[in-house]
Amino acid sequence: MREKLLVIVGPTAVGKSKIALKIAKRFNGEIISGDSIQVYRGLDIGTAKITTAEMQGIRHHLIDIHDPDYYYSVAEFQRSAKQLITEINQRGCLPIIVGGTGLYIKAITENYNLPELTADLKLREELSKLSKEELYNQLCQHDPVTAKRLHPNDQKRIIRALEVYHQLGKPISQLIAEQQTSRENELSYDQLIIGLDLKRQLLYERINKRVESMIEQGLVSEVESLKFAGYDEKYNSMQGIGYKEVLRHLAGESTLAEAVVMVQQATRNFAKRQLSLFRANDSINWFDLTEYHEKHDETILDTIYSLIAKRFQP
Repeated sequence: MREKLLVIVGPTAVGKSKIALKIAKRFNGEIISGDSIQVYRGLDIGTAKITTAEMQGIRHHLIDIHDPDYYYSVAEFQRSAKQLITEINQRGCLPIIVGGTGLYIKAITENYNLPELTADLKLREELSKLSKEELYNQLCQHDPVTAKRLHPNDQKRIIRALEVYHQLGKPISQLIAEQQTSRENELSYDQLIIGLDLKRQLLYERINKRVESMIEQGLVSEVESLKFAGYDEKYNSMQGIGYKEVLRHLAGESTLAEAVVMVQQATRNFAKRQLSLFRANDSINWFDLTEYHEKHDETILDTIYSLIAKRFQP
């Protein structure tokens, strides 16, 4: 019998963590974070990281496991998550992956065979010195498929794609295509994927308010402390939304008000990309939380419970 796995996906600020907690309580679950930045210690406010009190006694994994200068890869996430899924199943519990980092989710649910990549900080620093136009032109030259997919201003992903090209000698688009054609037909797990969504206007309102709340909670001070400790934009952790914009503000490149607007816009754009990626997966069972959010109607949650029980507790 294949091991059980529940996956909860959706755009940022949709409410995945709260729903996951309710499900974990109901089905004796343990939560595995599928977020690429919450693995870092000290990056709390900008990642909306769940606190110990908010966990309500539910075991959480892959949160606060590395310092910000550590290079955390999708291959390492895949390896760690697979081990945790086995251990949680052996304890008679239900493993629940919760997150919005699309490649992390695909690495588990679509059984990717990923190569190990190491951080090349020297190369990253050299690339970071180039202008946006120079970076994008390099990407067009080495990986035109990925260049067509990325916005010229998306420096983080452009640099990452160039790192992959220089390390493996092949474009990341080719790597992804090879994974899609070579991975096993049978999935690794008896898995159920639940997608959570909101009406676009409500989602954007939530995102905007969340960013404002992060500033009130002390996001600027958090970034200042990280910068003082030596963590700057050359590290992958500090390229997360919210951190890179505040770093630019601290460098005098923008006012705080301008930084807030940039974080809100970047987060909304990120939510669009998340939805676009997840919507392409026809195995996801989607639930619109708009009514649940507005009226606290438990009907939607009961429907989700019923779906999970039917799959894992027949």
